[in-house]
Amino acid sequence: MADGKWRRAGATLIRVIAVWAASALTLLALAGILPDFRLQSDDGDTITRTAFTAAWGAGAFGLLSALVWPVLVRALLIVPALVLGALVFFLNGSLLLIALRLIPDGRGDAAPETAVVVAAVMSAVASATSTAFAVRDDDAYRRRLSRLAYRRRRGRPADQGGPGREGPPGTVFIQLDGVGHDALVAAAAAGLMPTVAGWLADSSGHRLTPWRTDWSSQTGASQLAILHGSNHDVPAFRWYEKETRTVMVSSRPASALEMQRRAIERTRDGGLLTIDGASRGNLFSGGAGQLALVLSMAARRGKGSRSRAGYFAYFSDPANATRTALSFVAEVVREIGQSTRARARKVTPRVKRGGLYPFIRAFATVVERDVVVAAVLGDLFAGRTAVYADLVAYDEVAHHSGPHSRDAEKVLERLDRSLALIAKIADRTPRAYRIVLLSDHGQSPGETFAGKYGLTLKDLVRAGSGLPVPRRAQRTRSASEARDAVRIALHRPVEGGVDEQAAKLSDPIVLASGNLGLISFPDIGGRASREQIDRRHPALLSTLANHPGIGFLLVRSEEHGSVVLGPGGAEVPIAELSDEEGPLAVFGAGAADAVRRTDTFPHVADIMVNSMYDPGTGTVHAFEEQIGSHGGLGGEQSRPFLLWPRGLTDPLDIMAAESAESAESAESAESVESAEPGESVSAPVPPGGGLVGAEAVHRVLTRWLQESSGPQVPVRAEGFAGAGPVDEPFPPGAPGAGPTAARTAQAIQPLPPPNRQDPAPDATGTTA
Repeated sequence: MADGKWRRAGATLIRVIAVWAASALTLLALAGILPDFRLQSDDGDTITRTAFTAAWGAGAFGLLSALVWPVLVRALLIVPALVLGALVFFLNGSLLLIALRLIPDGRGDAAPETAVVVAAVMSAVASATSTAFAVRDDDAYRRRLSRLAYRRRRGRPADQGGPGREGPPGTVFIQLDGVGHDALVAAAAAGLMPTVAGWLADSSGHRLTPWRTDWSSQTGASQLAILHGSNHDVPAFRWYEKETRTVMVSSRPASALEMQRRAIERTRDGGLLTIDGASRGNLFSGGAGQLALVLSMAARRGKGSRSRAGYFAYFSDPANATRTALSFVAEVVREIGQSTRARARKVTPRVKRGGLYPFIRAFATVVERDVVVAAVLGDLFAGRTAVYADLVAYDEVAHHSGPHSRDAEKVLERLDRSLALIAKIADRTPRAYRIVLLSDHGQSPGETFAGKYGLTLKDLVRAGSGLPVPRRAQRTRSASEARDAVRIALHRPVEGGVDEQAAKLSDPIVLASGNLGLISFPDIGGRASREQIDRRHPALLSTLANHPGIGFLLVRSEEHGSVVLGPGGAEVPIAELSDEEGPLAVFGAGAADAVRRTDTFPHVADIMVNSMYDPGTGTVHAFEEQIGSHGGLGGEQSRPFLLWPRGLTDPLDIMAAESAESAESAESAESVESAEPGESVSAPVPPGGGLVGAEAVHRVLTRWLQESSGPQVPVRAEGFAGAGPVDEPFPPGAPGAGPTAARTAQAIQPLPPPNRQDPAPDATGTTA
């Protein structure tokens, strides 16, 4: 053991000397290249003296970076995250200027702007040198990546630390946002994702299965159900609520927090991650105590609730900031080059990719990826029980370049490298980990509705309602979780693009969520009926149903309950809806059940509109500016994947067990019907088995956690009885009482009612 300690100490000393020497050589090279940077006295020095000066300066800079940098970053955590990333360069330059002032006899000097460049280059060289040595020394590599995690871990109670490898394993859930099952299989087969291909090829590795989304095939609905067990009353990415006259938007912090509160109130469960969990880069917390870049928490105030708190863990190392900044610039240049080439070659379909989009793409594919991956690595070293992280890079690029484009394939290659890093580190952590890979939805390609037909859904609604239509179709801006994440990182409100002039209550509000459209009439109380709509706008429903770009409509009927309308006068009561015939026949198995379920939501729109779907080409027409879209039914968007280690119970076996339990409890249906409102009742497994709906995925993931770590702590119903704040839903000393219960109770407190009294359409959903 003593020999091992001496070997590690010797290796550490060699690495420090190597980094020091590389930094000194970098200083010497830059002093010879840059005119405003010198390491000699005015009279000149010998080579030996100059080398000594460079070594002194490099050592002083390294020492200042190690001691001062973490304190500076923590002090500046109150500034916007992206501003902090840019400020890194100037702070680094300031530290170099101080280091040069510490050189004896005033031999070091640099102009301020030159100091910024020199410091950035030195940080990059030091990081590359340290990593190169660490790759040859697994222990050193682990120590370098985990030192901040260990510093954070010092504040944790001893009984919350992760057990050794002989104890129960932890679980890491990595969500590849927007990567469909078929896209993953194709990427692995083409060699784009060798890590995933290796998992699939290894007989003792992982197993893969697709699952079917709900009608609302988007992150807001899917991730809410995966993390919190319910996406009831989430009809789309954005929807209008008449009683408060507000538009709920899944990527808006206040809306995400309210969605999370409603889900917890319905399930009486804090979430998938309530026991020693970490939520990284997600829309929702999952009940985790460790949060980084969690959108729903951006609406909260106070220590531990800041969604940007995870940036400190990353930017506390100046080398990380330098590397990410350089990659950010490279990604911006790459996007500009790719979009220019697409325009020159007249690639179709194509959407506009100018303005701020190159920077938004760079944020999603570089900054958010790097910060989230670094946070996950920290969680592994900290020994957390459950980690759920979302990587949004592919989804953002596929929206604008297409899900099968070369641009999107390149993103998959880089995501695979991140997975390889996580897997490598997971093999070297104190606690064993199982890696589960999944997605929340896929992406369906196709030309936009406006590009194909020359008018937006809003224009078509206005035409069918007898309202004036603009001569030129206006763009319906693309929904973007990354765009809203950038605004939050800059401390900007997520409200951009809202119409300045409030709509008249008599005008319909048209919202778009991929190829799913929602039309609401704010002056009609409750859900408008077909008969009410026909009396007001006799041509509207027939205009929509018979348009070639629309597949079907869902509307309430006073005579038949709800009906689905399709081309050629097709009209099917929802109780008689079938996957084999009628308007839903082309949408595949499960479409009818998905529509029936959404019809029960309290906030389903007056008219739900799903675009056409061509099963031959797999294309849909998004109502937003997206050539790769998701949000409704049709194609790959409804077919995400789940990839899990073979040691875990097969999801189909879990579903079969639930189905058997449902059959056994069929005789007690009467007692279920008489249960108290909100009482937890197991959802039946849909006919045909398999994983259907994001809520089923939640049950599978929960079962996997229970298999190794025991059951998660549910929230008692008493905590939801009143409308006021709930400080502690458990009596002192009762089972489940403690910090997890208190955290869950805090998460479910209702938001204050909105002050807005007029319809407030979102940036991508306008008022007709």
